[in-house]
Amino acid sequence: MQSLSPGFGRQISRPPLPAETTMRASLASFFGNSAWFDRLTDQEKARVMTDSFEKHLTAGGTACHRGAPADHWLGVVEGIVKVDTASACGRAITFASMPAGAWFGEGAVLKDEPRQYSVVALKDSRIAYVPKATFLWLLEQNHTFSRYVIDQLNARCGYYVGLVHNLRLHEAAGRVAFCLTELFHRQLYPSTDRTLALSQEEIGRLTGLSRQNTNRALRELADAGMVAMEYGAIQVIDLEGLRQFAHMGD
Repeated sequence: MQSLSPGFGRQISRPPLPAETTMRASLASFFGNSAWFDRLTDQEKARVMTDSFEKHLTAGGTACHRGAPADHWLGVVEGIVKVDTASACGRAITFASMPAGAWFGEGAVLKDEPRQYSVVALKDSRIAYVPKATFLWLLEQNHTFSRYVIDQLNARCGYYVGLVHNLRLHEAAGRVAFCLTELFHRQLYPSTDRTLALSQEEIGRLTGLSRQNTNRALRELADAGMVAMEYGAIQVIDLEGLRQFAHMGD
């Protein structure tokens, strides 16, 4: 009988492919630029890096589906995604847009229930996934991380309270101004680019306006020198002026 070599049956690890090395470096850079990551110990950072992964989505690709288990906390490494849902008759609404630098989905993870929304890329995007077990472990291990998550939840709650207030009290231009300025919220969206890859249709879904009313509102803001309309995007020129306009009369 032929004798087996000592290494027979043992899984041989292969060196990482160049693309994998590049992706890990990209993920490490993204974590390093996230405010919460700097608050972790070296051991905690190592576990996050080991457990987490990144996915590339083309425009229209889905990061997670409505009704799926909330198994990950999500971060937008690059690009922009929308958080949306649709009624049984197919009417779609967008709850929020998440630009690069945003972390979200902590509420669904903490409630231990299926996601009540889908996450869809509006342009080619890269998404970071932190597993639920790792996220919950960090909450138990690190009080400063817990504080960060509390601040996230508080800021998100404040956004939706402000959104309801704005939608009920303001005309179309004020509603569009509010939704645009909130994408520059320092806690929720710390590194938003001034050029937002949002179509007028998506802005309409955020504000509950028709495309015609959205276009009219954007033209009003553009005439005031606060935004510039581009093909498939909006450039914010005067952010502070836009904020003041969004809260005029509050």
